[in-house]
Amino acid sequence: MTDNKISILAFGAHPDDVEMSCAGTLMKHAALGFNFGIVDLTRGELGTRGSAELRDQEAAVSAKIIDASFRENLNFRDGFIENDEAHQKEIIRMIRKYRPEIVFANAIADRHPDHGKGAALVRDAAFLSGLRKIESKDEGKQQEAWRPKAVYHYIQDFNLNPDFIVGVTDFAERKMQSIMAFNSQFYNPDSKEPNTYISNPHFLDALKGRMLLWGKIIGTTYGEGFTTNRTVGVENILSLL
Repeated sequence: MTDNKISILAFGAHPDDVEMSCAGTLMKHAALGFNFGIVDLTRGELGTRGSAELRDQEAAVSAKIIDASFRENLNFRDGFIENDEAHQKEIIRMIRKYRPEIVFANAIADRHPDHGKGAALVRDAAFLSGLRKIESKDEGKQQEAWRPKAVYHYIQDFNLNPDFIVGVTDFAERKMQSIMAFNSQFYNPDSKEPNTYISNPHFLDALKGRMLLWGKIIGTTYGEGFTTNRTVGVENILSLL
């Protein structure tokens, strides 16, 4: 155990990936007494709108809205994430630094190629992090091996079928506030920047619509969907919605 230890570590290829996909789940678990942090892989510097510096500021504001314990950025190259040793070792360093029980990662397949690549990168690094013969250091100190209990992939743009859905009704409004903290990226009628796929005024409506659909499936108002790389077990069948 370390002073940094957290319950959930959420990775996102770009700032705002986590907010759009699993912020409700993170806030719900914080309300249940679990803590969480966010690690962005890139600064989103290839984004059509805004700038990396502006995204940094927006990410900090959003992290406060959802009460993340911390937010770090690994400064990987936007658009050029690779599942190789150099990138894996940086993920391993983060996992061993914070020793999460659960890791969230990008969608296994998605419209943006960084998402699928980020998903595979985090998944593989989470396994390798448990191998004690792989050495890593943080702030000059040797790290101990640590493997999370599970890696779960949040769903992004592609319409993937979730393996499980988390009810997030009480946190949906604050989730949307956290998304809009990235106001350079989303619909703003006063913006002079080029229109993009996600700046369309109906994009956020679509996000809420999918949350409504997932909520309907489990008998609540809003939900967030995840896929898994393993079979999920339950201790109490009566806890299933």
